[in-house]
Amino acid sequence: MPAAVRALRGATRLDADTPEQVTERVAELVLVMLERNDVEVDDIISVVFTATDDIHSMFPAEAARVAGLADVPLLCAQELTIDGKPTRCIRALMHLTTERSRAELHHVYLAGTSVLRDDLPG
Repeated sequence: MPAAVRALRGATRLDADTPEQVTERVAELVLVMLERNDVEVDDIISVVFTATDDIHSMFPAEAARVAGLADVPLLCAQELTIDGKPTRCIRALMHLTTERSRAELHHVYLAGTSVLRDDLPG
């Protein structure tokens, strides 16, 4: 299959809204997304991060830069507030080029966020 533009989904939660926790959890999320999908940083086109409205300590994109995405276009936005959904949650939508099909990609849900998309394969 020729290389195509695909998107990977991912999410994580914080125990506390601190810069250290944001950095730790976003770095873990990015690294697991890359490892599980055999993606190199040069394959990434861009990443959009969203955060629930209870995260104020730092931008998830700032944490992603520390995790090695310094040259990747990154964007942050606020997540919708939906009753019953996880709090202190950061989501990622990573656009990349890959020869893998959509069915071969593994979306990553860490720290209790699998409830967001339990219909997707691990």
